[in-house]
Amino acid sequence: MYQSYNGISAAKLHGVTWQKADRSNSQGNCVELAELPDGWIAVRNSRHPDGPALIYTRMEIEALIMGAKDGDFDNLIN
Repeated sequence: MYQSYNGISAAKLHGVTWQKADRSNSQGNCVELAELPDGWIAVRNSRHPDGPALIYTRMEIEALIMGAKDGDFDNLIN
């Protein structure tokens, strides 16, 4: 089990499966997420796979995803 805290090196998160959105571009400018064994969700920048990962609760990620689906962040694009 991982000790979950923000800024952990993604390289220390062995055995997790990182995934990115199908809409991510081929230039490697992607946000990737992985479920940790303790149920928390790690987020990293695909350009820096061994860089820092931010760790969130399942509820925090759900709020982000639902907000994105509802258009809450549309003002940040363009």
